[in-house]
Amino acid sequence: MADVTVDAALTLAFSEEWGRVVATLIRVTGDWALAEECAQDAFEAAAVHWPVDGVPRSPGAWLTTTARNRALDRLRRSTTEARKLREVAMLPLDEPGPTEDDEIPDDRLRLIFTCCHPALAMDARVALALRTLCGLSVEEIGRAFGVTEPAMQKRLVRARGKIRHAGIPYRVPPAHLLPERLTGVLAVLYLMFTEGYAATSGQALLREPVSGEAIRLTRVLMTLMPDEPEALGLLALELLHDSRRTARVDEAGDLVPLEEQDRSRWDADRIAEGLWVLGTAARRDVVGPYQLQAAIAACHATAAASSDTDWHHIARLYGGLARIAPSPYVELGRAIAVAMADGPDAGLVLLDALAATAELDGYHLLPAARADLHRRAGRPVDAAAAYRDALGLVRNDAERRYLTRRLTEVTSGLHP
Repeated sequence: MADVTVDAALTLAFSEEWGRVVATLIRVTGDWALAEECAQDAFEAAAVHWPVDGVPRSPGAWLTTTARNRALDRLRRSTTEARKLREVAMLPLDEPGPTEDDEIPDDRLRLIFTCCHPALAMDARVALALRTLCGLSVEEIGRAFGVTEPAMQKRLVRARGKIRHAGIPYRVPPAHLLPERLTGVLAVLYLMFTEGYAATSGQALLREPVSGEAIRLTRVLMTLMPDEPEALGLLALELLHDSRRTARVDEAGDLVPLEEQDRSRWDADRIAEGLWVLGTAARRDVVGPYQLQAAIAACHATAAASSDTDWHHIARLYGGLARIAPSPYVELGRAIAVAMADGPDAGLVLLDALAATAELDGYHLLPAARADLHRRAGRPVDAAAAYRDALGLVRNDAERRYLTRRLTEVTSGLHP
């Protein structure tokens, strides 16, 4: 039982503290590789000491102290790092206060803005932030971008090197430079939230500390850019999705699909706040992709029952989204919405077209969507084949159990 508690504490600490520890060390050392290596050392030390000594009262402070000591040990070996050594030695154990040139006393937000410097390519900005803030593995990030692990590793190395050699400052830029980084910052916060809301791998579907931190950072961003409609749209999207979080899994941690969720468990206060924020964004009269996604989420959040969902309106919103922010993921969502509005076969036509592009090859939700539509159309053999395809690609255990359950359901009547 004690081991279970320690394992849970380590998992929670990784979700909550990894980005904070790395960001703090980067702020002081300016060395991204050193910060990540020392943070990794600290978590490995925790796995050794916590089962023996117990989980510390403040895991974050323990990890920061241990990581700092690792950095000190490494810097002591280099006589050319004397100044950096003194700075690391002076690193406070608690969350640092604001510096003279930063309005926002938040290392993680500063890190996002550093990652999103316009000198870096957009995909490098997002990948670097996901690696540093969320602790996603290089393999996981590579899969998200559709590239191999070695290729993604090279991108990350190049991005870190550019930050170091170009002397890109580790701080929130002045107000007049914020807009040029906004697209990247919003993308990072959105993907960070998504990883917490639907983890790409692991045992659990939800990583609540990660999605919660994304919401907190989006709120902080709002204090920097209160009139930016897309920042409002992203916050609305996160709140509306998060309102359904507790109903998305059952007591065993298994995935509960939207139409089967107990809507009385949805967070009414979160929904009300999300709708209010979305309304505020709409009054800016500049429609963007996050606002449209939030509008889709609002359709679900305000339907009293699954059968009340206005799928025709959702399909139209996806159509608008496809026009201003085309992507294969948007097309996947649009195909599902069209299927729910006009019948499974209408959606399957769109899925076939999407599959022909090969843009979502290796993405388990494409065959999973195909399986669901065949199931709804009463074609269990086709559904079973597609569920097996999806099971061959899925990386998350909760999703794997859900797909296995569906496969069992559709095959139960095939072989009497």
